[in-house]
Parts: sequence; structure tokens; C-alpha cells
Amino acid sequence: MSTRYDLILRNVMTIERGACDVALADGYIAAIEARIEAFGPERDCGGNLLLPGLIDHHIHLLATAAKLQSADLSGLVREEAIVRRLREAASKLSPEEPLRATGYDERALAIPGRAELDCWVADRPLRVQDRTGALWLLNSPAVAQLGNAPWPDCVETDDCGEPTGRIWRGDGWLRERLGGRPPSLAPLAAQLSRLGITGVTDTGAANGASEAGLFERSRESGQLPQKLQLMGTEDMPEGTGYRRGPLKLLYDERDLPPLDIVADRIRRARDQGRAVAAHCVTEGELSYFLAALDIAGGSRQGDRIEHGSMISAGAIGEIAKRGLTVVTHPSFVHDRGDRYLETIDDDARQDLYRLASLEAGGVNLAGGSDAPYGSFDPWLAMRSGATRRTASNRPLGSDEALPPDRILQMYLLPFDLSTGAPRTVSPDAAADLCLFDGTVRDLVHDARAERVLLTLIDGRPVFEQ
Repeated sequence: MSTRYDLILRNVMTIERGACDVALADGYIAAIEARIEAFGPERDCGGNLLLPGLIDHHIHLLATAAKLQSADLSGLVREEAIVRRLREAASKLSPEEPLRATGYDERALAIPGRAELDCWVADRPLRVQDRTGALWLLNSPAVAQLGNAPWPDCVETDDCGEPTGRIWRGDGWLRERLGGRPPSLAPLAAQLSRLGITGVTDTGAANGASEAGLFERSRESGQLPQKLQLMGTEDMPEGTGYRRGPLKLLYDERDLPPLDIVADRIRRARDQGRAVAAHCVTEGELSYFLAALDIAGGSRQGDRIEHGSMISAGAIGEIAKRGLTVVTHPSFVHDRGDRYLETIDDDARQDLYRLASLEAGGVNLAGGSDAPYGSFDPWLAMRSGATRRTASNRPLGSDEALPPDRILQMYLLPFDLSTGAPRTVSPDAAADLCLFDGTVRDLVHDARAERVLLTLIDGRPVFEQ
């Protein structure tokens, strides 16, 4: 009697085996053979490339979902263009409905306060997030919604103790003060599915028990079909709808805490059996993290450097020696490259978002988007990492290029980065899969989102052309 499967993918090409059939059952890959003699629903895949589903190893889900519902100021550096974009967005809202905007670039008007924002939009609360995600700018109606003093350290105040409208790293406090329903993750999840993304790591530094509950409900309701790993604080509990990830260490070079405080947090992570993931945008933040690790007793497999925006040649060996993984964003060369060319000195540009030199130095690499602060299209990341060209097609760090199929491997790593081995299409693996229109050669020469034909999570289609 023939075996019955939930789905048989006929005539696929895999990197590991070449041409074959792949059978799925109970959310897993049940069989891979040259020709599977069985019955059940079938799909002829036309000889196209079957890959494990991609994982975005660094994303901010709620902020990205909110950005999809916000006015996008990215790329605007003239004040009149920003005002026009904001007022166009406001005209589509009901009277007095709050307006949210993202992607503000300080080249437009330095860092404006509430008085300047009142000149832009005065008839409703306005909240503007800067391009880095570290700063919120509020107009007077938005400040009025915050209530009364005392103000936490994240709220900048003037000489009279009144808020200036600038709030640094205050996302959690803002959510508590303003309340409101979090954005639906369903539209974002649909876009991720179209890109072949079957798993995401939310890297929110403030994630704790309440955020974990919110994400669990999103998974249970079907808003977010993608597999989920959550970073966060020491208060992050184990969960059933997600995997608890590393303890997130977030600090800014302009206001670094004493090393012993961060070292103590690393020790607490070890007591919880967790790795740590450190926000390292500047060379100073990277050196600070390496020092904190040494004070805390050293690194462990799975410890991560998030961003690795600026890494000097001398630091590569130190990173490799500690076995750290750099979770980088290849698409930033495209998304932000023109800005880097304008604002970063020639001799420092060689340290920007290294790829090839890190790999040559024995450093583990994983891929993430940092969305909403960068594009969450991993295929753009593959092209950007291979060409090292900006949006205006100018070269930036060409020596750091890696081929698209190598960058693909950075998105095929499992959540547990300590393994170091990319996931494969193999028996007993989870049936989280992406069907790519073409061969490996096509992927190398034309890695584009439009080539994703089918995305499966637990063997169930979540996107199909």
C-alpha cells in the first residue's frame, strides 16, 4: 500500500541533491527521492530551486508593522519636502487622529524640538522617529498626551523642566504612557511570506513578559505564521509560541554605563542558559562589549554582535578569537550608502559593514534586516552584498563583496547561531521552505523577490504565485 503524504513537491532542484521529489507530512520533510511513489496532493515545481525558508536574524516587528502604517520620511533632507509629506499623510486621517512618521534624517533640520514640529503639523499629535530608531520627536499636542512630571531620563527637558519634545530610547515608556493597541502584524507577515521568509528574530531590547504575551497572541491568532525567536530582558520567560533568544544589551557610546553593570547582566544571562547579543554600531561600542565579555568570564557559542556597523581590521581577530557571530545588514550599503559617502571620511569607510574580510578572518556571519531601519527584502541584501553599490550605483567597499549564494547562507542559519551550519532541505527537517524560480546560477545572477514562487511554513502554503 502506498504511503500518503500531506504534499508532494515534484520535480524540484535542491542544492544538496540536485533533481528530486520532496514529500511533506506533519509539518516536516518526510522523504526525498529521485521519484517518490506515493499519493497525496502534488505540485509540479518545474525543476525550480527548493530552499529552506529564510530567517531574518535581526528585525523589529512592531516598529516595522507600525512603519507600514506611518508616513515615511526616508530620503527626505529638505524641510519643505518633509512638511509636504507629513501634511499629505495628515489629510488622509480623521480630525485630531495622531500622525506617526518614521525615517527622519537629521540633515534636514538637525534635531528639531516641539516648537519646530508645531510649525510642521499643529492640528493633531505628531510623533516622528529618526532614521536610527533611537530618537522620537513630538510636537506640543503629542507632548500634552504624555501627562505630567516627573519625567524619566529618556525625556529631554529644558531649563524650566518642561519636555523639549525629544525622547531618547524611550519606546517602552512611550507605550506605557500613550497606551493604544499595537499594530496588526498580519500585513507585515504577508510581505515576509512573499519574500520566502519563514522565521524572524525580534531583537527588541525591552522585550519582557508583556511583549512575549503580545507576540504569543499574534502567533495564536494567525497574524504571524513565521517561526519566532524573541530577544529581550532578563524577564523574558520561556514560551510555547516562540523561542527565547539571547539577552539583548543595548547602550549608546555617548552614555555608556559602568562595565561592571553590563558584565553582571552577562553573568545573569549565563545563569539563564542564554547567550547575549550586543548593540555595536560604533567601534567604541564594540570595544566596550568585548571588555564586558572578558570581565564576565568570556564569551560562549551563540553570543552575537548586532550590526557590526564599524569594525576595524584590528578587531577582526579579537571577534574571531571569541567565537562571536556578527549579525550584519548587507542591504545597508544600498539603503544608506549614499549617506555614508557624504558623512563618513574616506579612511573610515573601509570599516563599514564588512563581509569578505570578516569571513576571511574566521568570523561567523548571519544576515538580518534591522527593519524598519533598513529594507526587509533579503534578496536585495544578496544583491547589495555582492555589488557593494549604493542606491545611486556608487561603489562602497567593493573589496568586502561576497557572492549572492554565500550571503544566502547567512539567512539559512537556524535561530541557534552556535551551530554555525546553514539549514538544508533534508529528511526530518521542518517543512519551512521557499521555492525559487530558477537555478543556483539564476540566484547568483538575479536574486530578486519576484522569483519567490511558493513559501511553506510547517508544510502549509503561506504564499503562492
